[in-house]
Amino acid sequence: MIYPENAVDKLGFTEIKALIKTYCLSEMGRQMVDKIQPMHQFDQINKFMRQTYEFKEILQNDAPLPIEHLYPMRALAEKARVEGVFLTEEEFFHVLLSLKTVFAVIRYFNDRSGLYPNLEALFEHLPIEKGIVNAIERVIDVKGKIKATASPELADIIASIAKAEQEARKRIDQVFKSAQGSGWTADGNLTVRDGRLCIPLLAENKRKLKGFIHDESATGQTVFIEPEEVFHLNNRVRDLEFDKRREVVRILIALTDSLRPNIPLLLSYHGLLSKLDFVRAKALFAMELEADMPQLSKEASLELINARHPLLLLNFKKEKQTVVPLNVKIDQQQRVIVVSGPNAGGKSVAMKTIGLLQLMAQAGLLIPADESSTVGIFKQFFADIGDDQSIESDLSTYSAHLSKMKYFTEHANGRTLVIIDEFGTGTDPQFGGPIAEAVLEVLNRKKIRGVITTHYSNLKNFANATEGLENASMLFDNAAMRPLYILEIGKPGSSYAFEIAQKIGLPTEVLQAAKQKIGAQQKRVDTLLVDLEREKKTILDTKRSVEKRESALNKLQADTQAIQRYLDENKKAILKQAKLEAQEIIKSANKLVENTIAEIRESKADKEKTRAVRQHLQQELQRHQVAEPKAKEAPQAAVSQEIKAGDWVKIVESGNVAQVLEVAKDNLILAMGDLRSVVKRKRVEKVASKEVPKAIRKSHSSTATEELSGFYPELDVRGMRTEDAIQAIEKHLDKAIMLGYPSLKLIHGKGDGILRKMIRDYLRKYTEVNRMEDEHADRGGDGITYVYLN
Repeated sequence: MIYPENAVDKLGFTEIKALIKTYCLSEMGRQMVDKIQPMHQFDQINKFMRQTYEFKEILQNDAPLPIEHLYPMRALAEKARVEGVFLTEEEFFHVLLSLKTVFAVIRYFNDRSGLYPNLEALFEHLPIEKGIVNAIERVIDVKGKIKATASPELADIIASIAKAEQEARKRIDQVFKSAQGSGWTADGNLTVRDGRLCIPLLAENKRKLKGFIHDESATGQTVFIEPEEVFHLNNRVRDLEFDKRREVVRILIALTDSLRPNIPLLLSYHGLLSKLDFVRAKALFAMELEADMPQLSKEASLELINARHPLLLLNFKKEKQTVVPLNVKIDQQQRVIVVSGPNAGGKSVAMKTIGLLQLMAQAGLLIPADESSTVGIFKQFFADIGDDQSIESDLSTYSAHLSKMKYFTEHANGRTLVIIDEFGTGTDPQFGGPIAEAVLEVLNRKKIRGVITTHYSNLKNFANATEGLENASMLFDNAAMRPLYILEIGKPGSSYAFEIAQKIGLPTEVLQAAKQKIGAQQKRVDTLLVDLEREKKTILDTKRSVEKRESALNKLQADTQAIQRYLDENKKAILKQAKLEAQEIIKSANKLVENTIAEIRESKADKEKTRAVRQHLQQELQRHQVAEPKAKEAPQAAVSQEIKAGDWVKIVESGNVAQVLEVAKDNLILAMGDLRSVVKRKRVEKVASKEVPKAIRKSHSSTATEELSGFYPELDVRGMRTEDAIQAIEKHLDKAIMLGYPSLKLIHGKGDGILRKMIRDYLRKYTEVNRMEDEHADRGGDGITYVYLN
C-alpha cells in the first residue's frame, strides 16, 4: 500500500516507468510496464528480479535473442473466436511472423537449457505447434499476400484472368494502331481510366470509334474511349476478379476456422511475447543505469552500498558528471534515520534515493547499487514530500502535513517505510518542532522504518537520546563552503546557515544582528556541530595519512620478504651445485689415484716413472684446489665509490657479477640474468665494464633498467585464452612481488565470468596473495580484479 497515491510521483517512480516504456518494442509490452507496482511476496519479487538479471546477462554476454516481430495477437485471436468472421491476409501474415518469433525464442532457450531458468519458466510446457504455421504458409506467401496455389479454384481463376487480360490487351493494341493510322489519336499512349485501359482520341474524332467514353482531359480536347469490342473482354476480366475475391474470402474463412481451436494457444504465445518485451525493456533500462541485482531479504530492512539516484544518474551521464554514491543501513536496531545538514546539501536526494530504490526493488527492477546491497520487503510506503496544499479541500501546507501525520500514526506498523521531508516545517518552529517530535515518538513506538530530513535541533536531540533512532548528516566542507553530498551516520549536522549567508555576501551587520537574536543554547549547539565537522575532517585526513604510511610499511615488508626468499633460494642452489661438483671431484680423484697406483705397479717402481706420475698427481690436486678468498676491502672504500644505475658490481660474499637497475638510498636493486635482488651498497664493489665477461654482458639486455622503471602494476588480459592469460599474470605477479608492489590491477572483462573465476582460483594458490576485490561498480565492477599482496 502506498499513501498518499501521489507518493510514487513525488519519489520519481512514475518517471522510471515512463523511461522503461521507451525500451519496449510493442504496445503490449508498454501496457505491462504501466501495470508495474511494488509487490509484497518474496518469491514473486525474486522471480521478476532474476528474469531481468538473466535477460541482462543475455544482452551483455550471449547471442541476441531472436525477437524481430512482435504483433498483438490477442486482438486477432479474439476476432477469430467469433463464428463467421475471418482474418485478412495482413492479419494472418502478422500471426505467422509472431509465431515464427515465438518458436525461434523457444528454440533459443532449449539450446541453452538450464542457463536461464527463470526466463525458461515463461514458456514452460508451451508447445511448438507447427501445424498452425504450416497451414498459414500454404495460403500466405513471404510478402503477406495470398498464394495463387492456395486452392485449385483460385489457380484456375487467376489463369483465366491472365488469359482474358492478354486477349483484351492484344485487341486494344490493334484498335489503337488502326486509330493512329487514321490520325484520330491524341499525343500519348494507352492510359487507364476507372480501372479500364483506354485510347486517347481527339475530341472531334470521338464519334468515329465505337466505344465507352470514361473521361476527358481538362481542356476538353482529348477524350479517353474504351473500344466496344474490348469493353466486353474487360467485363469478362472484371467478372473473373469478383470470382477471385469470393474465392479468397472462402479460403480465409476456412483458414480462420482451422485456426479457431488453437485460440487458447495463440493467447499463450501472445503472453510470452508480451512478457519477453517487458523483461527486455527492464533489462535494457538496467544496463543504462549500470544497475545490479541486490540480495533480497524477507525482513523489513535495507542496506544500500554505493547506491545512486536513477534519475540523477541519467541526467549526470548526459553532462558527463558522476553521482556521489550513498551508503545507508536500516534494520531492527537502526530503524529511523534522522538526516540533518545544510540546505542544498543532498538530504532530500538521499532520502528519495532510499525510497525510490526500495520501490524499484519491490517492483522487480534492478537497482543502481552494489550487488552486495540488501533489500527487504515493506508492506506499506508512507511519504510526506513537498507541498500538498489544496484550495478545493481547504487545506493549507501545514494542514496537509498534519493530515498525513494523522494517517501515519494510525496505520503505520513494523513493516512500513516512512519517508518525511523537512519534518515539522510549515508553521511556527516553536510549535512545529514539539509536534514533530511527538509524532516521531509515536511512530518509533510502532517500530516503523524510515528516513526523515529536518533542521530542527529538538529532533536531533531526540534521535540522539532515543533507541531505534539514529542521527545522520550530509558532510560539508566548511573550508571551501561547499557540500560533499556524503551521508554520514552517527551524528547530526549543522545547517551552516550563518556560514552560507556569509559566503553569499549577506552584510556583516545583518549577520551580527541575527546571531544576537538566536538563543545562547542554540548558538552553542550549532557551534558544537561545526566544530565536530572540522574535527571529523581532521580525523579523516589523519586516517588517510596513517593508511599511506601503512602502505609504505607493507611495501617495505614485501621487499624484505622478497630478499629473504631470494637468499633462501640461492643458498639451496649454491649448496646443491657445490655438492655435485664435490662428488665429481671425488670420483675423478679416486680414478686418478687408481690409475697412478696401476702405473707404478706396471713400471715396477722405476724412479723416473714414479716421479713423473707423482708430478701429474700433484698437478691435478693443484687444479682442483680452492683458492683462498682475498681480504675484503674496507667498507669505506666501497662506500666511497659512486654507484649509479647501469654500473656493474660484484657481490663481495659470493663473487657474482650483477648490473645495477636502481639505487634506493643504501640499497641497490641488481639484475643477475632474469633474477632481481635487493642488496646493501656496502656488500658490493664496483667493477669496470671491460672486466665483466662478454657472455654475462650479452645476457643482460640493455632494456633492463627500462623494464624496471616502465613496470606498471596493471595488466589487461581481455581477449586472451585462459592459459595465455594465466601465464601473463604469473610473470606480472612475479615482477610485482620482486619489486615490492602492494597490489596489482587485472582487467579481464565481465563476459560470462569464466575467465574471472579461473584467474581468481589460480591466484588463491599463492601465499603472497592476501585478498582479491572487485573494482568499484562505476569503474568496471567485477570486470576488474584488484590483487592485494602480503
